[in-house]
Amino acid sequence: MSVDYKSHPKSKTGLGYLGLDKHENVFWNLSPAELYEQAIIRGEAILTKDHALRVLTGQYTGRSPMDKFIVDQPSIHDDIDWGEINQPISEEVFDNLFDKTISYLEDKDLFVKDLFCGADKKNRLNVRVVSEAAYHGLFSHNMFINPSDEELKDHEPEFTVLAAPHLKADPEKDGTRTSTYILCNFEKKIILIGGTLYSGEVKKGIFGVMNYLLPKKGVMAMHCSANHDENGKTAVFFGLSGTGKTTLSADPEKTLIGDDEHGWSDEGTFNFEGGCYAKTINLSQENEPLIYATTKMPGTILENVVLDKNREPDFDDVSLTQNTRCSYPLEFIPNASKNGKGGHPENIIFLTADAFGVLPPISKLTPEQAMYHFISGYTAKVAGTERGVTEPQATFSACFGAPFMPLHPTVYAELLAKKIRTHNSNVWLVNTGWTGGEYGTGHRMKLPHTRRMLSEAIAGNLENVEFVKDPVFGVQVPTEVDGVPSEVLVPRNTWADKEAYDAKAKKLAAMFIKNFEQFADEASDELLAAAPSV
Repeated sequence: MSVDYKSHPKSKTGLGYLGLDKHENVFWNLSPAELYEQAIIRGEAILTKDHALRVLTGQYTGRSPMDKFIVDQPSIHDDIDWGEINQPISEEVFDNLFDKTISYLEDKDLFVKDLFCGADKKNRLNVRVVSEAAYHGLFSHNMFINPSDEELKDHEPEFTVLAAPHLKADPEKDGTRTSTYILCNFEKKIILIGGTLYSGEVKKGIFGVMNYLLPKKGVMAMHCSANHDENGKTAVFFGLSGTGKTTLSADPEKTLIGDDEHGWSDEGTFNFEGGCYAKTINLSQENEPLIYATTKMPGTILENVVLDKNREPDFDDVSLTQNTRCSYPLEFIPNASKNGKGGHPENIIFLTADAFGVLPPISKLTPEQAMYHFISGYTAKVAGTERGVTEPQATFSACFGAPFMPLHPTVYAELLAKKIRTHNSNVWLVNTGWTGGEYGTGHRMKLPHTRRMLSEAIAGNLENVEFVKDPVFGVQVPTEVDGVPSEVLVPRNTWADKEAYDAKAKKLAAMFIKNFEQFADEASDELLAAAPSV
């Protein structure tokens, strides 16, 4: 029989609501050092030469989006944008899997961390992570916001992640797609994870919850990084994994607010997290010195990173996965914000890794174009971020984060549009993908060039520069940016075969238009007019 979550009394262990009230082997809110020790003792991790922790997540080195479900309940049914991303599953399936998970965990050691999601006290969520893996406890300590000792006394979980990574479901009996399951139950306020050790499921599961709750309060939930300069001028960077959110926001000359998940309230921006979860493929001290430095620090988790015979990380070795990552507390970045907050963004940057190599490296958008590109969310899916992806693929992900957005894209787009108009924010489209040709013939945009273009745009130094209209995409492209070769700015000029460029540009434009057909019925004439020209 399933546990009555609402009436079940909490016991001394504080896990009665999970049906684990008699569980004796519970490690409550261990310190990072204690979690380190437990992870090593249990064979979950080894130390690198510099005493960072290296973990391997086994079979699954990325998210399992097709194994993620939302429990379909009357209270949320009309809110959720059901489909291939937000897949429904019945309460019966959830309850049976919950009971199976609890039974499995009854004789296992459990690691519990009580945390906050959200630096803004008015909009934060009390989170509890319960897992059989000590490594998940350390990851959660890094990635969420840790309560003070005083706050911990009164911490009551508003949402709980319950993870049994070594328990496999039986699809025929349990109603799952595979042996892996990630189930979100909004009424019972539980995320149930089984069959995967990949820690990104813990983080992104709570992100999805925030993306459901905050818009209902008029707070924009954003899959973005954010920083501000010495004058408090805030910039946010939207983009899917691998487009440069973490890299470009970790600017030594700026204060880093956060690298992945933020809210935008009537008072400004705020980070959801207390740490960073950065991709480390081809990580180098030269190109990304701040992130590279964290990999040498005790407290950092290196996930699926290959170590050489001296236990030094080899970030160029992708034999395990291209989705190698490191998790570290935000405080490991010297210029990180102390309170995780910023002002209203004066500049909004949409990052895209254009596999066709036809989008300008930087362009300015009108408010209507901003909404069009936000709803479209074009990029190239980077190899390794999800299982089964072995090379970049052109994709459209609404709001630059569709896998994590439970509500319809227009809900987020309309809320963002309102805030852009209210605060007169500039919006830029930045291509961190290919130039000089499409993927396979061209090359990736040079990071120093991208950094320079962004720096000039955010500083306001492009306000008096001449712009030209891209004939296909209609965006405004600067003809000069100090410190960047002018021929780089107009993508057609970087292609040896101009006719090939024209063909690829029209092909991508047609893809934009085709993708936007699903939103056309709810779009204004002005928004539809922001589409590329074929």
